[in-house]
Amino acid sequence: MAKVLIKGQKEIDVDYQTNGEVYLNGDLFNHEVVEVKPNHYHVIKSGKAFEVEIVGTDKASKMVSLLVNGKKVEVTVKDKMDILLEKLGISNTTAKKANDLKAPMPGLIHEIKVSEGQEVHQGDPILILEAMKMENVLKSPGDGIIKAISVEKGQSVEKNQVLITFS
Repeated sequence: MAKVLIKGQKEIDVDYQTNGEVYLNGDLFNHEVVEVKPNHYHVIKSGKAFEVEIVGTDKASKMVSLLVNGKKVEVTVKDKMDILLEKLGISNTTAKKANDLKAPMPGLIHEIKVSEGQEVHQGDPILILEAMKMENVLKSPGDGIIKAISVEKGQSVEKNQVLITFS
């Protein structure tokens, strides 16, 4: 059992059966899905055809961005554990407030994707740190506003050096 929230408004109960059947809000979902190419699907439901493309996923927020017949749709999925925690009044999806973003390893600042005063949310890309010839995207550890950027593009940094301060 899972719950799917479409565009932050419409919630649908999804129940997957062991025999492969899928029920939406208790009704059998008769459908045909054909993967045309990676992340592109042709779906037939009740005689209607839909072209669906998965354009992005965010595992932290459990959000999937889709294009359905060219129209963007954002879907958030809650699994059994999320539903149980919600019933108990414990939300594991509440965004935490960001404090500081520190360098996880020594490296070179390749790109800074934010500016001071900008509002960011947990998981938003903040900067790119080049280390060991690899580009590492550092993401916001929580919600907040960029208070200070302590580094510049091209600057070398040490492990645990404060890169960004949030307010």
